[in-house]
Amino acid sequence: MLQIAFLIGVAAQASGQGIPRPDVPDKIKVPAGEEIVLQVHAAGSQIYGCQSGAAGKLAWTLKAPEAELRDQQGALIGWHYAGPTWKDNDGSEVKGKAVGQVDSPDSDSIPWLLVTITGHSGNGVLSRVTMVQRIHTKGGLPPPAADCNTSKQNFEAKSRYTADYYFYAPAK
Repeated sequence: MLQIAFLIGVAAQASGQGIPRPDVPDKIKVPAGEEIVLQVHAAGSQIYGCQSGAAGKLAWTLKAPEAELRDQQGALIGWHYAGPTWKDNDGSEVKGKAVGQVDSPDSDSIPWLLVTITGHSGNGVLSRVTMVQRIHTKGGLPPPAADCNTSKQNFEAKSRYTADYYFYAPAK
C-alpha cells in the first residue's frame, strides 16, 4: 500500500499536479482556475545588443534568452530561447508575451514576469499551457549603460542568469 501511495505521489509531481502555487506579488499572479502543469529551473544567458534606441541614443537591448530547462531532479528537459519560446523535449512548444512584471527581490537580477501564451506547437506537456511565471531570478541584467558606446555598437553581450519557470493550464 505504501508503494502505491508513493507511485501516485511521483505521478502527480511529474504531471505538475499538487505543486503549490508560488507566493508572488498580485501583479504577476495567475488567475484562479489555472493549475501548474510543469515547474522547471532555467540556467543560461540573457543576450543583449548595444543598439541605437530612442532618439538615436545607444543602449543595451534584450535580444533573446538562451537557457537550459531542467526538471526537479536536474534532468535536461528543454530549452528557452527567442520569442520568448519554451520547448520541451517531448516536442511541445509555447511562445508568449509578458503581461506583468515586478522587480526581483534581488536588485542585481532581472524582473519577475507573468507571460501569456500567444502560440503553441507540437503535442506534449506544454500543449495546454496558457501562462508562464518567471520567478526566483538571479543575474541576467545588461552590462552597465556606459559600456554601450560607439566602439561597441552592434556588439552582443551575454549575461548569466537563473530562474524558475512555472507553466499553467486550465484545471481539468
